Amino acid sequence: MNETSEQNPCEGCPAHNVQNLIKLGIRMDQYDYVVALAGNPNTGKSTVFNALTGLRQHTGNWPGKTVTRAEGGFGFGGKRFKIVDLPGTYSLLSMSTDEEIARDFLLFGQPDVTVIVVDATRLERNLNLVLQVLEITDRAIVCLNLMDEAGRHGLSIDERRLGRDLGIPVIPTAARQGLGIQELLKAIAEVSSGIVKGTPYRIKDVPKPLARAVERLTKRVRDEYPGLPNARWVAMRLLEGDQRIVGAMRSGELGSIARLNEGLEATA
Repeated sequence: MNETSEQNPCEGCPAHNVQNLIKLGIRMDQYDYVVALAGNPNTGKSTVFNALTGLRQHTGNWPGKTVTRAEGGFGFGGKRFKIVDLPGTYSLLSMSTDEEIARDFLLFGQPDVTVIVVDATRLERNLNLVLQVLEITDRAIVCLNLMDEAGRHGLSIDERRLGRDLGIPVIPTAARQGLGIQELLKAIAEVSSGIVKGTPYRIKDVPKPLARAVERLTKRVRDEYPGLPNARWVAMRLLEGDQRIVGAMRSGELGSIARLNEGLEATA
């Protein structure tokens, strides 16, 4: 699932894009890492957010939107983390304002880790969003929340096997009782710093004509943006005619992401 190695000089380097975060209304002056909190509605995401941040949080609106944004902070292992609570969504296909905000933050803000909160009693339904997030980033953690509710329903989940299948850490929690929060904090610190690296599952079972088109376009995207960490996802969105991605290519936003990642790899 994950590989743990001795930390090299750049494994602690933040992955986030500072300039893009500022455009998204997020300032990192007093923080080392930025954490995105994603999830379907009604998964206990706000409870997880409160458990992580306590009273160190505030709310505002996303730039140019009427959608509320909550952000807060916490310390762990001598580092400071800013956590941004993304709108609850069922997908990242940019079909609504909430989906657009969540998708753009993950793609252009490049958080150091994305915590995806899922409802342990409705796991299959929630995995759709998990798989979409994993197309964008390999710096992710599944927070398997509401484990207490799952137990009351007689449900048993093998989080270790789920973690192996997804290729990222899976942390069981019952956030209302504070259970699993310390383990979640540790996982956030390890993924943010690069101590734990994910090898996320990516969907490959698609019709052959589409697979060939995705493969060809992915190669062209990689040739144009060698450092882009999610060229396959960008290619799929271009095939869908996603105008936000087209605009990001024209404006140079994708290029800035690629250059940032090339810089991180060069110093690793």
